[in-house]
Amino acid sequence: MAERNLEVTKMNEVEKKVKIGLWRQRIGYGSSDFACNLIWQMISLYLLYFYTNVMHLNAGAVSVMFLVTKVIDGISDLIVGFLIDKTNTRWGKSRPWILFGAVPFGVAAVVAFSVPNIGQTGMLIYAYVSYILLSTAYTVVNIPMASILPALSEDPHERTVLASCRTFFSSVGSTVVSAFALTLVDKFGNGNEALGFRIVMMIFGVIGCLVFFFCFFNTKERVVIKQEKVSLKANISCLLHNKPWKLFALNIVWFFGGYVIQASAVIYYFTYVVQNAMLVQIVATITTLVPIIANLCAPFLVKLTTKRNLMVGGSFVHMGGLLIIFFGGTNVPVLLAGAVIAAAGYGLKASMHFAMQPDPVDYGEWKSGVNTAGTLSAVNGFVGKVGMAIASSIGAALLQFGGFDANQAIQTVTAQHYITAMYIWVPILTNIATIVTMMFYDLDKIYPQIIKELDERRANA
Repeated sequence: MAERNLEVTKMNEVEKKVKIGLWRQRIGYGSSDFACNLIWQMISLYLLYFYTNVMHLNAGAVSVMFLVTKVIDGISDLIVGFLIDKTNTRWGKSRPWILFGAVPFGVAAVVAFSVPNIGQTGMLIYAYVSYILLSTAYTVVNIPMASILPALSEDPHERTVLASCRTFFSSVGSTVVSAFALTLVDKFGNGNEALGFRIVMMIFGVIGCLVFFFCFFNTKERVVIKQEKVSLKANISCLLHNKPWKLFALNIVWFFGGYVIQASAVIYYFTYVVQNAMLVQIVATITTLVPIIANLCAPFLVKLTTKRNLMVGGSFVHMGGLLIIFFGGTNVPVLLAGAVIAAAGYGLKASMHFAMQPDPVDYGEWKSGVNTAGTLSAVNGFVGKVGMAIASSIGAALLQFGGFDANQAIQTVTAQHYITAMYIWVPILTNIATIVTMMFYDLDKIYPQIIKELDERRANA
């Protein structure tokens, strides 16, 4: 009897250690997107505003800059992804990139918000160079954050939990920026917005670097996939024959494109259309805080239905919230209710986006025998940046076409219509595109069988 109790005690201790290890990795992995979004949310929300309203760069020139630099930067995604697949260290394939990319990313973020007053042409050139450097540094830490997920666990449910943790911490990072950034800019700038933005980015950059280090030391690439060395050409060929990935990649454009243009339009819409600047931080905070609840619910919801269905459902909810905001006019309670609903829909989409990301990797390995996690993550990053580039360019172009004037407190009716298109109609169109795309995505039906067969192959390897 005593021996049996001792065995039970030991088993409980082992189980406890396993649970602690799981949560340590979940928090470690999730924290990577807290660090990333602490910096990138500043870019998404305020860089366009910084260029047009603080540095007074021409919106049309900024539109072209976003498009050109993002397309150029997309090439770095492909290179980094290919190099990740070729990386073999005692730390794994992806973790070293997070470790050594942290400091350059933080420094590049500060540089982007430190535009010197050297004339319009000089400032525009500086913006080009600094934005390319920032985007490349973002690639170095962001691509491995995606490619590492299949290596953290073989269990599909655990991957969903890990993805939800990542989205949860991403929302926390975004919420910190949304809730406090402008207040801190005012406090540290003391009337000088350029100085305020620079100091705030310094603070966020340091915190981001430290959190990336925390991520590195609290994750481990446990799933070792044995495979032959494959050329970049062969990797690309595998991707092109991967139908679920092609649909997922198309959805990346809609997901990130819609997010970027809506995020950059928040400050314009509530300042110049609703004409209530006090709502900017409140709505921005709702937009990032509410998705946290959706992220927490995702692992439970995915047991009830498929990831595809949740992505479609989230898109409908997101659209409904945006329409409530549009018809709410200047009615604050209605606007806030619409913001909450839209944010809930977006949060569900975001959770499913990251949860679905490793699935096409497994499908590709199952079909071709080649695991292309790094290359796939890189191409996903490239596609995402193309979507963000187009969205950023469209946003700046809409300001230009609408006749937006940063020096005017009250914008023309035409300018307000174009700002509304940025915040309401373009995101609605991307949601519709997501719904249509997901109608053709059927990987969820055969995914359990794919995982079962892959486990058998790896066990026999």
